[in-house]
Amino acid sequence: MNTLYRSIILLLLLLNSCKNNPDTVEIPDHASADPELIFVSLEQFKHSGMELGSLSEYTFDKAIQATGIVDVPPQYKASVTAKMGGFIKETALLEGDRVKKGQFLVSVENPEFIQMQQSYLEIRERLAYLENEYERQKTLFEEKIISEKSYLQAESQYKSAMASCTGLKKQLQILNISTSNVESGVFTSVARIYAPIDGNISRINISKGSPVSPDSVILEIIDNSHIHIELSVFEKDVLKVKKGQAIRFQVPESYSEWQDGEVHLVGSALEENRTVTVHAHPSDEQLTLLPGMFISAEIIFELVELPAFPNTGIIEVEGRHNILKLESQDKTGYMFRQIPVTVTHTSDIYSSFRESMDFSSEDLFLEIGGYNLIGE
Repeated sequence: MNTLYRSIILLLLLLNSCKNNPDTVEIPDHASADPELIFVSLEQFKHSGMELGSLSEYTFDKAIQATGIVDVPPQYKASVTAKMGGFIKETALLEGDRVKKGQFLVSVENPEFIQMQQSYLEIRERLAYLENEYERQKTLFEEKIISEKSYLQAESQYKSAMASCTGLKKQLQILNISTSNVESGVFTSVARIYAPIDGNISRINISKGSPVSPDSVILEIIDNSHIHIELSVFEKDVLKVKKGQAIRFQVPESYSEWQDGEVHLVGSALEENRTVTVHAHPSDEQLTLLPGMFISAEIIFELVELPAFPNTGIIEVEGRHNILKLESQDKTGYMFRQIPVTVTHTSDIYSSFRESMDFSSEDLFLEIGGYNLIGE
């Protein structure tokens, strides 16, 4: 009897608690009968920060995935070499130093430079005599006083000496050795090397006393004022790429956000790996990029406008996408129907689904707050 009495008391307390709970809402009978229907009370809708929304037109893009590197055109980078072999005598540069075109870089010492200057001066001095002799022999030949052989011999000696003198002078000029000083008797065993372009020192391969040869690169200079992006596009996609198309790119190791750019040139030959090089320019000229940086990019080749809905209102559960369509609304709350959809296009903000054509602009959907409902 006591057990029955206690059970009755507990039941009465439970019924009284439910009656006094303001959050308890009577769910319509048809909601419990249809598993796709979800009821949300007015209070739950408000406290959970839920919002309704409708489909709207959104422009999606189709893009080709590509990878590549940051680079500069050939005319904006230079490999500095010695015109003749020798030993590095002087350098005070460090990697990263900014240099101007014509600025002194390094000097190379070689005793053979003195021999070249000596040969140039000797030939130049002898050239004056050979020129006079040639003119004299020419006059005598024209007056038929000497044979043609004597005249041709004088002409040959003069022109040969002139060619040697001109060649040696050019070599000295290439070595940046002043021929004016040589003609004044001032010789040097040192050739100075100057910057061929403006830019930054990207690599130094020598130190003081290092031996160098004409085929060894002393240092490299890169001018980053004309940075571009070299992308590799696979053969199957290259016909979709055109000059002027927009691109999105990021530098995974440096920039997490996507940057904008534009296709500038499309290559006309396949590489060995069956890709074509696409040359693109970043839109932000102030963006800090360095040659050699790895690039991940998307080349946008088509735009399409479709009915779409914010991603916040498309709920993915176990690999399937769902939306919550408002079926009815009254003073007690909102009734939503869970509808599976097939997403066809997506962006960071909106997605379009195949079933969007089944709805009108008047239909409302749960835009914010649906994850907890479907997951419950």
